[in-house]
Amino acid sequence: MKNFKGTITALLTPFKNGKIDYSSVDKLLKHQLENGVDGFVINGTTAESPTLTDTEKQELFKHVRKVVGASVPLIMGTGSNDTAKTIDDSKKAEALGADAILVVVPYYNKPPQRGLYAHFKAVAESVKIPTILYNVPGRTITSLATETVADLAKVSGVVGIKEASGKIDAAEQIIKACGKDFVMLSGDDGTYVDFLNCGGHGVISVASHVIPKQMVQWKKWVRDGHLDKAKTDIQKHMPLIDLLFVEANPIPVKKAVQLMGLIESAEMRLPLVELSPENTEKLKMEMKKMGVLA
Repeated sequence: MKNFKGTITALLTPFKNGKIDYSSVDKLLKHQLENGVDGFVINGTTAESPTLTDTEKQELFKHVRKVVGASVPLIMGTGSNDTAKTIDDSKKAEALGADAILVVVPYYNKPPQRGLYAHFKAVAESVKIPTILYNVPGRTITSLATETVADLAKVSGVVGIKEASGKIDAAEQIIKACGKDFVMLSGDDGTYVDFLNCGGHGVISVASHVIPKQMVQWKKWVRDGHLDKAKTDIQKHMPLIDLLFVEANPIPVKKAVQLMGLIESAEMRLPLVELSPENTEKLKMEMKKMGVLA
């Protein structure tokens, strides 16, 4: 099994004239790898997964694998609110060569905890590659309870969780219930340093598109006992991180990487739309202030 305990970018999908812009994908990947990012999630929320076709998902995965090589962990987002579809997509991800699947809590239909357990168990048992749970109650309404995560941690193939509630006490409870080998990945950039300090292993990040070096550095500082240094630095970057979520992800981050010259267009697929002019100006000013833009 590959190591998922690092800085993993939830890769956005650049579009141009309605199609995936692969030259921008290449430029973005190069920048990420040069700045120390350990791996990528393909077809996550940040990739605008609801609007990618099955063919696009497969072509994008194959392209990224060709660019980054076999050694870089690639996790495929396969979750939905239909267990049969999630299983089907997970099997396709395995056939493509994904190193793991990222499976979000089923949204909209609000299953009880026993339904969540049955869903994730069925998905994990349908493939041989590792399954990473994804708890993001801000998007799904329903949230995985600590007890359910602990039960799922005993299911073969379930290796960890992307915990995106932003609640450090919830992360602490999961670590206590599941043990230190259960992979704990933050899904909330703003609380990342506190998450590492409580025993977290890494991050699946949006902000790493823009400040990859800093995200990598924070982990090293916490690991080496320089918590104060990491806390001071993340506080300095908080206005920028906040602006990367000033509208629904990935609207702001797409504009940010376009401003950096890493992608040609900040084009979104409806129902998402490009960042407003007012927020673009605020983002640009903060990026200049932090030295991300000249």
